[in-house]
Amino acid sequence: MRKESIILFFSIISALQSYSQKSFPDTAETYFREIKIQTSKHSGLWNKDIYGPILLVDVTTREVFANFPDSAGYLVKQGEIYTGTLPVNINLANTAVNWGGRKWAMMMLPLPTEKMNRISLMSHELFHRAQPELGFVLYNVNNNHLDTKDGRIFLKLELEALKSALKAKTTDERQLHLLNAVSFRKYRNNLFKGSGNEENLLELNEGIAEFTAVSIACNSDNVKINYLLNAIDVFYTKSTFIRSFAYVTTPVYGYFLSKKNKDWNKTLSVKDNLTELFIRDYHLQTITNAADITKTAAYYNGESIAAAEQEREEKTNALVTKYLKQFVQDPHTEITLENMNVSFNPGNLMPLEDKGTYYPNMRIVDNWGILTVTNGSVMAPGWNKINLSLPNSIQEDIVKGDGWSIELKPGWKILRDDTTRNYTIQKN
Repeated sequence: MRKESIILFFSIISALQSYSQKSFPDTAETYFREIKIQTSKHSGLWNKDIYGPILLVDVTTREVFANFPDSAGYLVKQGEIYTGTLPVNINLANTAVNWGGRKWAMMMLPLPTEKMNRISLMSHELFHRAQPELGFVLYNVNNNHLDTKDGRIFLKLELEALKSALKAKTTDERQLHLLNAVSFRKYRNNLFKGSGNEENLLELNEGIAEFTAVSIACNSDNVKINYLLNAIDVFYTKSTFIRSFAYVTTPVYGYFLSKKNKDWNKTLSVKDNLTELFIRDYHLQTITNAADITKTAAYYNGESIAAAEQEREEKTNALVTKYLKQFVQDPHTEITLENMNVSFNPGNLMPLEDKGTYYPNMRIVDNWGILTVTNGSVMAPGWNKINLSLPNSIQEDIVKGDGWSIELKPGWKILRDDTTRNYTIQKN
């Protein structure tokens, strides 16, 4: 596990919608009561009630509404809740965070207006808060193969088969679709060496968190099935799948595993492989022959999926060439990461061959200051540096470029290397 704290946020834009701050403390109290009741009902899921300290944060003002006091005195009691302001060195995200002497589940305001979606989001982040206690390491790995044409094709085929399994009317029909779904998965993993392990690591992190969220939020089988079907359709609209696929795959497989053994998750550990667990419990003999896979794909709109992905690949290749030139080959700003805390949107990333990953927006807090990116950056494969475009404004305590800015801490400066023509941040 990396030393840096990697925290993720899903849609910062949605959190800019308006809401009444004057009346919000009453609303926050209602939200806290709702989730407390719901997690208590489902405490048997992990033999533990995952309810705990929650921070609801206004992204424009950094005002927080909490259900517990902190131990450092930052929060003030207001009725039945606690309020205060989150300092600028804390990145805003839907995540688990340590602050004020407590570990919190942090969520951006406004929360979803529909209660089930709100409970799902809050349960997901409460799981992450409780995750270490439940024995799960917080793995956050990119699955770059899922941004390739074949990776996306066979993921979509897997999901189409899972949709058919969720809609199946008979046991035999369901079993056939599940067999095909896992066959598409195994075939994909055979195409990309090591991808099975990479997918499993993210599924044991974000996937199990979302399985928990769906289990707590949905009160019946019909509701759960409809929720999962809708989640897959929404997933297809994302620009990239490399960090978001587990939010749909694991809840569906978890739902079917629960039909075999309602306590299947209680014996789960970070050493387990979810795919192999599913194959074992459903007694599946997966298809491995390429010709049979191609034939099976026809039942799930394989031809149209392949055509769409071919078109996407051509557009993506042009963008990869553009970003490599802008952020790697041409003179640029290259910042070494020392002790970073980073937030970003996992739904819009783009792998750039072996040079790293393109992040359209992110926020990094490090020893040298605070970086805010709104128009592109490239993170190195080892998470040890980030590349930006050249600066166009350099002052003593702030540096700006096209779509990015750095608030420098005292004792740090930005310098140009006359040989490479790149800019770097150094200590005075």
